[in-house]
Amino acid sequence: MMLQLSVFILQVTVFSCVHIHNVTQKCLEDTEGFLSELHNDRPSKYAMLMYDAFGKMGSDVVGGNVNRPGSLQECLLVHGPAFNGQFCQESIQYFVDICVPGSCNEDEVQALVVYSEYPRSKCEIKIPFNGILTYLIYIYTQLFCFVNIMLYLHEIFCHLDRVSVYLHLTIQCSFLVDCLYDCLQSFSLQRTTAGVLNTASNGQSYLCLNGIRILSLLWIISGHSVQFYYCLFPDNDKRWKEAVEKNPLYIFSFSGPVYLAVDTFLLLGGLLSAKSLLASIEATDDKLSPALVAKFLFKRFKRCVVQLLFIVCLVIGLFSVIPKGPFWVIVEDQILSCKTYWWSNLLLINNLLDISDVCAPWTWYLSIDFQFFISTPLLIFIYRLDYETYFQYYYNKPYTRYGPYLVGILVGIFMKTKQLGWASCLSIMALLVGLAYALRGVPSHPSVPHSLYQGLHRTLWAMSVAWIILACEEGYGGLVNRILSLNMWIPLSNISFACYLIHPVLIILYNGKQETAIHYTDLNFFYLFMGHTALTVTSGYILTVLIERPFSFLKSCSK
Repeated sequence: MMLQLSVFILQVTVFSCVHIHNVTQKCLEDTEGFLSELHNDRPSKYAMLMYDAFGKMGSDVVGGNVNRPGSLQECLLVHGPAFNGQFCQESIQYFVDICVPGSCNEDEVQALVVYSEYPRSKCEIKIPFNGILTYLIYIYTQLFCFVNIMLYLHEIFCHLDRVSVYLHLTIQCSFLVDCLYDCLQSFSLQRTTAGVLNTASNGQSYLCLNGIRILSLLWIISGHSVQFYYCLFPDNDKRWKEAVEKNPLYIFSFSGPVYLAVDTFLLLGGLLSAKSLLASIEATDDKLSPALVAKFLFKRFKRCVVQLLFIVCLVIGLFSVIPKGPFWVIVEDQILSCKTYWWSNLLLINNLLDISDVCAPWTWYLSIDFQFFISTPLLIFIYRLDYETYFQYYYNKPYTRYGPYLVGILVGIFMKTKQLGWASCLSIMALLVGLAYALRGVPSHPSVPHSLYQGLHRTLWAMSVAWIILACEEGYGGLVNRILSLNMWIPLSNISFACYLIHPVLIILYNGKQETAIHYTDLNFFYLFMGHTALTVTSGYILTVLIERPFSFLKSCSK
């Protein structure tokens, strides 16, 4: 019955479109041939494959299972009398996958399906694999192996002072050779890995920051694991919203204020930028010169751009050669944005573009972090002004005083007793999380509670995290400090930057390659989170030792 109904609908659609001028005769003939063959008592294999690849309505529509994903691989295996299969996705408020003759383009498919009533049509045909990316990977891998082999050979010859068989010259470790050796050693897997796994502390770093950074990263990965798939709708979407969206028990997934983890990153960025700049000033006779500021900013720019540029190339190169599927539509927009607006990532201004034009949207944090980073020298300059100028333009002005006064009140409350400080800090954090649920959604009219929360919640959260850092560094962090300062956080912290950049790529790749919608359960998404985390750590380590660390060592060799 279902087969006959589908054939009838398709036939009515095609025959009613005969008079549409933007559908070619070839497309119409192939489509009519497919429908006629399907209507036979014994349909041919290609017609059955095409129909079987169609998306069909499943169960639990009331629960949100409205999308109808088809089978991409089955459709692409179709070889008709004069055409190959073409996989298309028609979108209304949900999507329906269909398999049509390859002689029809997207516009013709859209015209065939109810006179272009559906607003969006995406098609996928089987194309030869573009091997450029594969060749580039092979070249880089072989180059990396070659450099390591040459490094080992040079080290043997240099230390043993042997005579070259071909040139009959004694290899001396001259300055030029040493420089070449250092450059080659920058790509040594042993050296880069040792730098990543090193847990030694120089005594000046804040060890508790490592734990805070990694826990915040895990919160972000957990949130993205759910959020990215939510955009593609689970097959129990409505039931998922009812069970999860307003439940505080799911604080680490979509329903929780995951955005506060990014605010924690911004707090750490501000703290470390001030610490780094002040240390540089002390090392240069206590002078804040324009050259020092330029060097300070350029160093940060290079730190951000190297891996960011690699991620942009990865999005364009990797996603462009992967066959599309029912849930790949959102990735196509990403590829187009990256091909058009890649320069905004390179200049670290992609957060200023329209959201629909942003390439790799999760990298907005790097742009805003660098933009805030630029303000650090200005604030340090004001802090270090000579007394007369400082007093004239800054010291006695009320607009510069209320902020410190307010912070002083809060810190005074926190530090009256250690217990009260911790209680106040944790209470504020719990209150902010609770209000995130209570004030969820956009109010239909101006709301004072919503306005106050939006204006204050990020600053209050940052102050609470700052209290934790202060308590840990001043020696009354107790168990919290011992946990946050564990040595195991240090190697993970060393690769956290690469992990932040690569984890959305892995999540998007996994989601986009699904043939059917994922069914949301706590267990399913716990396994997804654990899998994404494991792959993120592995990929972050690889990116760090192959890209970030070698580039960092090369910079030190050039000094």
